[in-house]
Amino acid sequence: MQALPVPDTPAAPRRPVLLVHGIWKTGKTFARMVRHLAARGIEAHTIDLSPNDGSAPLEELAAQLAAHADRTFGAGAPFDLVGFSMGGLVSRYYLQRLGGAERVGRFVSISSPHHGTLTAHLTRQRGGVQMRPGSDFLRELDGDVASLGRVQVTSLWTPLDLMILPPESSRLPVGDEVLVAAPLHALMLHDPRALRAVAAALEAPLGARGGPAGVAPAG
Repeated sequence: MQALPVPDTPAAPRRPVLLVHGIWKTGKTFARMVRHLAARGIEAHTIDLSPNDGSAPLEELAAQLAAHADRTFGAGAPFDLVGFSMGGLVSRYYLQRLGGAERVGRFVSISSPHHGTLTAHLTRQRGGVQMRPGSDFLRELDGDVASLGRVQVTSLWTPLDLMILPPESSRLPVGDEVLVAAPLHALMLHDPRALRAVAAALEAPLGARGGPAGVAPAG
């Protein structure tokens, strides 16, 4: 049985966080979130996945994430992880298949197509095909989605999402869940309610997991 992460103590330094962007984006898309987290004393880092157009398999992008984490934080050093859109799936592969759960304490998923998105049928790029509902990639990850329980998981989603179709695809069956009624997919990185929810998830003491995922509206 794998050991759960040791809960933070009041004297423990706050973990840094790595922000993983979505398709066609770069780390700059997190500029507002980085500022928001910095104001709360959370050290946030970003990554530029390449290529970012869906042409690369998501497994390759997850390997980039792993290498970047080693360079940024040091091999084996603990950190937290936030993934937006495609970045949430890249993060899941890192956690579930590349040993990321051994060092990541908190994982926040924002509007990620965990059950696929119909918009992925508009592309034939390999990474895009992997985001189609029922893809081999998604079925393989879903086969042991319960392993994410080793990490403190929070998933954020908006029912008004027009990029992730259906919007409910962004819901994970483990961890906590926050509904933010942002009117657009991209606004999930700018909506003050989403920013507060991300910060709250990263500030929650490790070991404060709930049971199966339940919905809490963002205030």
